[in-house]
Amino acid sequence: MAVGLALAAPAMADNTGLDRLTLRSDLVGWEAVGRLDLGDGFCTGVLVAPDLVLTAAHCLTEAQTAGRVDRLMFRAGLRDGEAVAQAAVARAVMHPDYRPAAGASAENIRHDLGLVQLSTPIPAAVAAPFLVQSLPRAGTAVSVVSYASGRAEAPARQAVCTVRGRQSGLLAFDCDVTFGASGAPVFDLADRRARIVSLISSGGARESGMVAFGMELPAAVADLKHALRTGAGVFPESDFSARRLTVGERGASGARFVRP
Repeated sequence: MAVGLALAAPAMADNTGLDRLTLRSDLVGWEAVGRLDLGDGFCTGVLVAPDLVLTAAHCLTEAQTAGRVDRLMFRAGLRDGEAVAQAAVARAVMHPDYRPAAGASAENIRHDLGLVQLSTPIPAAVAAPFLVQSLPRAGTAVSVVSYASGRAEAPARQAVCTVRGRQSGLLAFDCDVTFGASGAPVFDLADRRARIVSLISSGGARESGMVAFGMELPAAVADLKHALRTGAGVFPESDFSARRLTVGERGASGARFVRP
């Protein structure tokens, strides 16, 4: 995959490895990250409201093509068969500028975002949603929590990895991700409560080490919420017309990773 983004020198010496969040105590604060089961695969997703899960758009392409979401299930904080909460999906939307046929181009990565509305909200007391913000600058230390191939039964956290590049809404990281980590949240830990600054879209091993790609979030997430409010691009279409939608009120999975 060729993505036109100049990368700064890697900071692997400062990076940490992956820690499996096995115990309930390990999961405290990260319960809103969950596994989005797709029927024949999975991605990672994260709550940004009690009823809204942010994930990668390419995870939703098969459901969108079929116009149905009945095979999708979000399992918050899933570890070894036990989730803190789970909910079926009522409807979903992909970013309007995402083009499934275009693959993992730089333009597509910038818009590789999808928003899933759950049929039942997950109380914030059980899994507190994360806020979305802009990434401060390149070189910032970030953290990623993800499910992935070989570690599908519990989330793993890389406490520290680094932003290696940033250009025109496209971000590059040296975080350790692979198949299944699509949609995994990238966190800035500068504030008391971690905030999401990007989602993992794609990645792979290079001579310089692992490189993962993501996107700037605030404007794109606002676009997705607007689409849910208006019904533009929402699937299944019939569900939107059946009842009024209030977004985010309180109360072929197509992997984009390069094999080593």
